[in-house]
Amino acid sequence: MKKVLLLIFLISFVSCKDEKKESLPTLPVTQTSTINYAKGFSIEKSDSGLTIIKVASPWPDAKTAFTYALIPKKKMAAMTLNKDEYDAVVAVPVERIVVTSTTHIPALEALGVGNRLVGFPNTKYISSEATRKRIDAGQVKELGNNEAINTEMVLELNPEVVVGFGVDGQNKAYSTLQRANISVVYNGDWTEETPLGKAEWIKFFAPFFNKDVKADSIFKGIKTSYLEAKALAKTANKKPTVLSGALYKDVWYLPGGNSWMAQFFSDAHADYLWTDTQETGSISLSLESVFEKGKLADFWISPAQFTSYKAIQGANRHYLQFDAFKNQNIYSYAGNTGETGGVLYYELAPQRPDLVLKDLIHIFHPELLPDHELFFFKPLD
Repeated sequence: MKKVLLLIFLISFVSCKDEKKESLPTLPVTQTSTINYAKGFSIEKSDSGLTIIKVASPWPDAKTAFTYALIPKKKMAAMTLNKDEYDAVVAVPVERIVVTSTTHIPALEALGVGNRLVGFPNTKYISSEATRKRIDAGQVKELGNNEAINTEMVLELNPEVVVGFGVDGQNKAYSTLQRANISVVYNGDWTEETPLGKAEWIKFFAPFFNKDVKADSIFKGIKTSYLEAKALAKTANKKPTVLSGALYKDVWYLPGGNSWMAQFFSDAHADYLWTDTQETGSISLSLESVFEKGKLADFWISPAQFTSYKAIQGANRHYLQFDAFKNQNIYSYAGNTGETGGVLYYELAPQRPDLVLKDLIHIFHPELLPDHELFFFKPLD
């Protein structure tokens, strides 16, 4: 299963541009929120309470940035903006929200606003027990296919904002929602290339709920936990070699050397055998080239969808020739799912990279974290 992929294409704020108002002079910025690791967004605040969120990376290699204005509800009537300058204007705090990626769910729950979620496409992919209870109770509505959100249902729900994400800017449903005066904004957390960069996107959600201080505190705790684990890993005496990925048809897909998974391997003090490659996403290789380099690897992490040695053995006899298979040193997150099959790793790992790193340290260097219980990764059955 894959993370839900939906896209907002904000060409224009159509409904609002028909009514132009006299704009106030540019509001002086008095505070810029500190974003240390995420590269895809920034936040600025003014004396009047206006918050400006700029998303520079809604999808990889995006040529257009998006700017959103968040205005306190109690000041909405008094504050006149030239809406031509913004891709969306949202009154905050938001009470009703639709999000479109499972990675958004943990941020809402951590901020204590999970109860404000009213709709989601492909709810079966959600693993969170708390949100699943709300789905079962009818409090979170199923919005249909993840490539074509059911706009009629969204209109019925009447959310104050829809948070989406996309890969190329081609989703007509969001333009329809904009024309109906529903604000839509991009979240580009998945475009980040570092573990802490992804996690810092909790600060993107915070201003919609006036939870900035809480988000800063949450991220600080995650960052501290991650950096302490990274420092501990450096004390290990050995640096095991690591293989990743698996075949899909005749192509072996594995993480590029500049991907966030490669960063995890490095921070866990392991020698990822493809760390010298430049890709930030996946690499496509032949079985022969992977076997030549990875046959003797100490560990095999994330072998695609496989959760058992029997399944790997039945898929391709060449898998049996890898040392990691022979020594049963293969670990996967694919078997850790919610009650409807959603993979917990896809949902929560971007929010909790410290848990991912501790899992890998425990796998590679069990003497360093002997009491750690594996959270995402499990040994194959």
